[in-house]
Amino acid sequence: MKTGIIIPCYNEEKRLDQDAFTSFILENKDYHLCFVNDGSKDNTLDVLHKMKAKAHDSISIVDIKKNSGKATAVRAGVRFLYNKSNISNIGFMDADLSTDFRDFKDLVKSLEREEKLVVFGSRNLGGTAGIERDVMRNIFSKFIKQFILLILGLPIRDTQCGAKVFKKSIVPVVYDRPFISRWLFDVEIFLRLKSFLGRENTMKNILEQPLMRWVHVDDSKLGMRDALEIPGRLAHIWLNYNVINTKVVDGANFTHTLAFQDNNLELSIAA
Repeated sequence: MKTGIIIPCYNEEKRLDQDAFTSFILENKDYHLCFVNDGSKDNTLDVLHKMKAKAHDSISIVDIKKNSGKATAVRAGVRFLYNKSNISNIGFMDADLSTDFRDFKDLVKSLEREEKLVVFGSRNLGGTAGIERDVMRNIFSKFIKQFILLILGLPIRDTQCGAKVFKKSIVPVVYDRPFISRWLFDVEIFLRLKSFLGRENTMKNILEQPLMRWVHVDDSKLGMRDALEIPGRLAHIWLNYNVINTKVVDGANFTHTLAFQDNNLELSIAA
């Protein structure tokens, strides 16, 4: 059985480290890489196909024709991997490798060893001496973190780290429906887990694990306007999950909801 890793990509032609990805997948046969091209306007798709040519059976490409945001890209990748019989764990990481493969493999090891449902990286726990941050970005992140803690009601230090891995059994609960937010869907992930499992069981079944290395890479897809809108978007998420009380799927019929025909995305797949 393998762990599937989703790598959402938007205009990553110049930043994507082709050698790092292909070397990893050729050396680690118990992994499968699923790149999701989120409507890139550059030659990202061509770069992805070049990598696939070097490891055809271990790399898949989901091509979303119109840019839809990271949340939709990750969910499309999850829905593809869920239907592969040789996949037992499904996770995602950033295309810029701000979290490296060593740390991601440690997350997977903890998922299996600790028998958790979700293990995710944290840039805010001890043991992260190799982490590099922009100062102003760090100050803003601390403010947002406090806001997120209020919304979640869970003692999670870092919801927004782009490295998470899930047991396949919990995937229907998390990815059944489209996310409300294009970029803050990590908050929704934990709200869905809390709604389904309850607060106590959520904390028993997740593990926040410190990263040994994390580097913020320039050329972020989120601009200043997006950053200033984050508090309002978080409030919108809180309203939907705590007042409107958005429901969570029970997982019983999740296989059917994974069919790509059940959404409006125009996409193609190179499996």
